[in-house]
Amino acid sequence: MSEWREFGSRGELDAALAAELATSLKADLADHPRSSLAVSGGSTPRHMFRELAAAKLDWARVAVTLVDARWVDPTDPDSNEALVRECLLRERAAAASFVGLKTPGADCTAAVAEVENALSSLPRPFAAVVLGLGGDGHTASWFPQASNLQLLLDPTNPARVAATDPVTAPHPRMTLTLAAVLDSRHIHLHITGSAKRAVLESAIARGYPVASVLAQTHTPLTIWWAPDD
Repeated sequence: MSEWREFGSRGELDAALAAELATSLKADLADHPRSSLAVSGGSTPRHMFRELAAAKLDWARVAVTLVDARWVDPTDPDSNEALVRECLLRERAAAASFVGLKTPGADCTAAVAEVENALSSLPRPFAAVVLGLGGDGHTASWFPQASNLQLLLDPTNPARVAATDPVTAPHPRMTLTLAAVLDSRHIHLHITGSAKRAVLESAIARGYPVASVLAQTHTPLTIWWAPDD
């Protein structure tokens, strides 16, 4: 149920993916009073966010959230929220609303109900979900060593958000579950470089967490790839 879209450079990929997301949001807004978009952090989407921020659409009717968040203050350099605020919620997209996954409390697990309640205000299904990929085969914050990985990847799990300890990476995380990601009109997997491509191509055989997205048949999936510049 997936297709590959390959580009000669990251710049070309960023522009094309931003245009695709803008088109999806416009189409969703044509049929519904509000629309929502879930995005990932990391360095890969930074320039794509800047392209998307300039898109001409009714951003005041769009809600943006994160696929996952490190449990750090939103002003921390490791914060995915900080990245989204800096690179996406600017220019025309400054009019969009934002629902974060980080609360002021110190305990990530204790905040799950509060975050779930905040996310319940978002229009569903998402117009689109944008995922990234780690070198260990994780996407969202579904890390191979997480003790609750099975629950995170259970498509019948009624929970749409969960706290998790990645074990092999810093900071506890708050993350959408697979069930939440699948509740989308389209999933976009945004990767660059030969190393990430190799991880993705072996994901199902190796049982990496990202395989749960590749193998599902519920939601259309597009893989966006370009070589590292």
